[in-house]
Amino acid sequence: MRPKLPAIFTFLLVSTLLRAQQTHVDEVSVDTRATFHQQTTDGVYDSHFQGDHLNLHIKGQLADGLTFRVRQRLNKKVDEKNPFNATDFLWLRWQATDHWAFTAGKQPILIGGYEIDSAPIDVYYYGAFSDRLYQYYAFGVTATLTPAPGQNISVEFCPSPISPGTQDAYSYNLYWNGHIGTIWETTWSYNYVEDELHRKMNWIVLGNKFIFGNLVVDVDCINRAAFGQPRFFFTDWSLIGKAILTLGKWNLCTKWGYERNGAENVAPDGISYDLVLPAGNDYLYGGFGVEYFPLGNDHLRLHAVYFGDNHDRVNNFDVGITWRFNIYRR
Repeated sequence: MRPKLPAIFTFLLVSTLLRAQQTHVDEVSVDTRATFHQQTTDGVYDSHFQGDHLNLHIKGQLADGLTFRVRQRLNKKVDEKNPFNATDFLWLRWQATDHWAFTAGKQPILIGGYEIDSAPIDVYYYGAFSDRLYQYYAFGVTATLTPAPGQNISVEFCPSPISPGTQDAYSYNLYWNGHIGTIWETTWSYNYVEDELHRKMNWIVLGNKFIFGNLVVDVDCINRAAFGQPRFFFTDWSLIGKAILTLGKWNLCTKWGYERNGAENVAPDGISYDLVLPAGNDYLYGGFGVEYFPLGNDHLRLHAVYFGDNHDRVNNFDVGITWRFNIYRR
């Protein structure tokens, strides 16, 4: 069997970087998650063991001010039309000055909101909008201004998250990652995106994290609109809330969301302006769970999570394990 291109690339990259005298590899690590998955769909029960994630991480520095990062999903299918389909991160970042940085390569598409911003291995279930995007990561370029510590404003040009990755449709993103005071953190964005029909959509995504000691609450507010819609605000939207209470080695977790697109948001040709959450649909989902960290850190995590929704009439109960280890750390 012929080895797959990303695996060969990853091996050669690690070997070369570890030997290069001018290059510092700061970390090579692996994380993985496996689950005993139980699900009912319209009352029909199914259960099985499954592997959810197996990721290889490489972080390092090529030269002063020039850093790189790779995250390769070792269990994800590689598409021949898109040989980097299983590669989340493959970027170089140049810290030009104390206030300006430039990133090129495969990187996160800068969509605000903590549900999308979270590492997939740490997300047990997504809402309709997040789950139905074509891609979270894409080759692109980003310029980031840091006007003050902890405040970053980025402009990004990359392929559209709502169009197949091999299509000439793009996304223009303005992103703010920062904080307001000491307990309110933000990941906000305005995204002007093309869909697979080359129509334009406007997204305003306001991700908010509130930290109250051992209790952390996320609230994501998303407004989606095309210029042709009858109303621009609050007819195609999502509201997502998540809370985590930490008690020693335990996390008590819950997440709920409501997403709606009004039936009136249809173009003259009869096609919904929003192809991700089509007009005339609403989606209520939610669940709760518990996490246990027996080692007192994130190297080993056990979880039990229930979630369900009213749209696909799915109820899930998962029990699983996540573990991480370092192959090399400088």
